[in-house]
Amino acid sequence: MAYTTIDKPTDYFSVNLWVGNDASPRSFTGFGHQPDFVWVRYRDGGSLNHALVDVIRGGDKILFSNSSAAQDTKSHGEITSFDSDGITVADGTNSSFPRLYFNDDQPFSGSGNYVGWSWKAGGSPSSNTDGSITSSVSANTTAGFSIVSYTATNANATVGHGLGVKPDLIFIKQASASGQGWATFHRDIVNTKFVRLNESDGANTSTDGTGNFNSTDPTASVFTIGTAIATGGSTASMIAYCFNRVKGFSHFGNYIGTGGTTGTDGAFVYLGFKPAFLIIKRTDTGGNWHMYDHKRDPDNVVETAQQTNTTNGEFTTNNKLDFVSNGFRLRGGSETTTNADGGTYIYLAFAESPFVSSSGVPTTAR
Repeated sequence: MAYTTIDKPTDYFSVNLWVGNDASPRSFTGFGHQPDFVWVRYRDGGSLNHALVDVIRGGDKILFSNSSAAQDTKSHGEITSFDSDGITVADGTNSSFPRLYFNDDQPFSGSGNYVGWSWKAGGSPSSNTDGSITSSVSANTTAGFSIVSYTATNANATVGHGLGVKPDLIFIKQASASGQGWATFHRDIVNTKFVRLNESDGANTSTDGTGNFNSTDPTASVFTIGTAIATGGSTASMIAYCFNRVKGFSHFGNYIGTGGTTGTDGAFVYLGFKPAFLIIKRTDTGGNWHMYDHKRDPDNVVETAQQTNTTNGEFTTNNKLDFVSNGFRLRGGSETTTNADGGTYIYLAFAESPFVSSSGVPTTAR
């Protein structure tokens, strides 16, 4: 069996940087694929939201990873088209503050810097009747990623996800209603617990996950939702982003921190690829979700971070690490959010390049 089926990760996922210039419309290219899910963050300051847009809800509807708010429609910009190699964006309906793209509080200026992470799903969605609730699904089984929309029924239910294998990670959010955060299933958190993408709480201190996932792991065809409002206990329109491991391309797992002195070798995590994008979250106690990528830090040490759950600006963190050819190594000493001695952490990672290509040839180490 080949080591990987994806020799060129940018066919399905990429990290992109750009500078705002207030042009409307404006096209961005160089993504390497037609994106179906785009996650964007302003880099130059704080008090601003992350922006998440997908092909099912439409380019004019924005959710925020750091917030429990309902989706925003057009008022802060929109994607007018998901193109073959990127996106076209335009101002929204708030003409008082022309916006090149999405930004919750201020217009984009010529000096504004942005980072965007994008994934290719399956394009236009199809109806899925695998679950007790009919869902709308855009799935890419090669890349292990699907976007799922459904309408909650205020009852325990199952929802088809279209991956054909058990998901390792699911983010679920009310789209049409506010007040509930991002209920997150991860393969290394028991299904009676959960974490929220927009909160710092650890899994052991979070609200019991029984109401969110009905204490049931997903299967190869469906995920289960409970009567908690965050997943099924309402009649709201819902969105879910589902991922499964793909050898040489993506990985979702956990590790135990080793502590130590800043700058020395800490925990090493084997992925089977050199990461392009990495998110880490502590689960045995509270801690912010830290985001790293290979475009903002093209060389080691990797230390430029964002936080999925806050409006804090980009910062240079003491939670440092190295991206290497087959995984990542913590270099920040006993930093509590990534490498505390004995701390438990989950992560999600996507590849810059596989450790070994589909032909069995090792790739160049970083």
